[in-house]
Amino acid sequence: MDLLKLLTLYYEEAPDPKNPLERVAFGTSGHRGTSLRRTFNEAHVLALAQAVADLRASFGATGPLFLAKDTHALSEPAWATALRVFVANGLEVRVEADGAYTPTPLVSLAILEHNARHPAKADGVLLTPSHNPPEDGGFKYNPPTGGPADARVTRALEERANALLAEGLKGVRRVPLAEALARAVPFDYAGLYLERVKEAVDLEAIRAAGLRIGVDPLGGASLRVWERLAEAYGLGLEVVNPTLDPTFRFMPQDHDGKIRMDCSSPHAMAGLLALRERYDLAIGNDPDADRHGIVTPKGLMNPNHYLAVAVEHLFTTRPWPGAKVGKTAVTSALLDRVARALGREVYETPVGFKYFVEGLLGGWLGFGGEESAGASFLRQDGRPFTTDKDGILLGLLAAEITAKRGKDPGVLYEELAERLGRPFYARKDLPIPPEAKARLKALDPKALPLAAGEILTHAPGNGEPLGGLKVVTEGGWFALRPSGTEDLVKVYAESFQGPEHLEALLEAALELLNALL
Repeated sequence: MDLLKLLTLYYEEAPDPKNPLERVAFGTSGHRGTSLRRTFNEAHVLALAQAVADLRASFGATGPLFLAKDTHALSEPAWATALRVFVANGLEVRVEADGAYTPTPLVSLAILEHNARHPAKADGVLLTPSHNPPEDGGFKYNPPTGGPADARVTRALEERANALLAEGLKGVRRVPLAEALARAVPFDYAGLYLERVKEAVDLEAIRAAGLRIGVDPLGGASLRVWERLAEAYGLGLEVVNPTLDPTFRFMPQDHDGKIRMDCSSPHAMAGLLALRERYDLAIGNDPDADRHGIVTPKGLMNPNHYLAVAVEHLFTTRPWPGAKVGKTAVTSALLDRVARALGREVYETPVGFKYFVEGLLGGWLGFGGEESAGASFLRQDGRPFTTDKDGILLGLLAAEITAKRGKDPGVLYEELAERLGRPFYARKDLPIPPEAKARLKALDPKALPLAAGEILTHAPGNGEPLGGLKVVTEGGWFALRPSGTEDLVKVYAESFQGPEHLEALLEAALELLNALL
């Protein structure tokens, strides 16, 4: 990656507001893009920051705004751009005391803690493209609920930001960076997280067990949090790679030759996997730490497998009366089987952690998890901890499970699979033209050429559109879902009847996709 070119184009190139590919567009986790293709430039961040300043009161936020960035190269200049706009609009902006990086879940916790004690509600903005390649940037807004914004909020921000782009940013206020920095309010995000996380995870049990824990932040914002956790609680925790480099040149290539800081990918996690026999448990995070990767001595766990173990442990060790298990439509049905065995109801939603926010905030969801290795859960007393994905929390939970059960999550998964059925799961990402994506989103299930199986175009938990479809058959299911940020269709399938049945489900999914397109 040419770092100087990337940063130069951030400031020097501007999007064409008439080109739909260069406008502000929110996916499942904010607006993402790169300055190399005029999809993430200073103009986008100026417009988005002003849109937040203009509209946040209508979302219920009249108090401070928590501002954060991860370690991607474009996150630093985007953070500075956003800070200039927010300060110019008279907002109280809370930033890391030393200008350091901030994981996504720490912002969620900060918002919730403030809002539990003050009538003027806070919100947050995160400059992060999550696990995306090094050349990408991202802008994410979390309203006073502390979690990802819902469609109503993101639609309003999109419309306002694109209107500002169309008028040449005339309505954007800004002050010089030096003034913005002087007026920003220092805040210790990590200190708050360290103080509160013991209310969600049994850190004393982890310490007492003397576990040897390895952690790889994958060059991300969780580095300092893990270091401070080890020191504050006396954990036998070692950060195996403390390197911070915005080019991420130390990262091995992913399956397709690209660099991604995806802690659920065995390719991206190759460094930590090579060291796994040194530790009882190892943990990885992506750059903004909203995802988790759990490594046992036998290897990297499939995210679905770990989520099933997490649900089984949480709902047998926490009281949480009546709390449901939240999962997305493409997360393993093993979670349904675990929940059923525990007498708990499943709340199934479309893809997007935003669908779990209300339940976690209200305490009626004990847990919310996605197959892409994102999850969070309540404090032990049933209060919300974070309402955004929390990769640090899920990593600590894996250590608690190992400490209390005397077995690592990989061993416990095998026991679950033997008892409740072994899932065989697959996902394929296939290229798809934009017009075909639109057709897939607007499917009429009555017109589908399918003889057997229950066809779902809306989630059974909240009735929201899936943005594609899911077909549930005897002993398995498959789903087709267009990507929110790329010209791809994601094909998922899962069988409890073996690899051959899984292949048959994948073939049925591809046949249906071809018939539709």
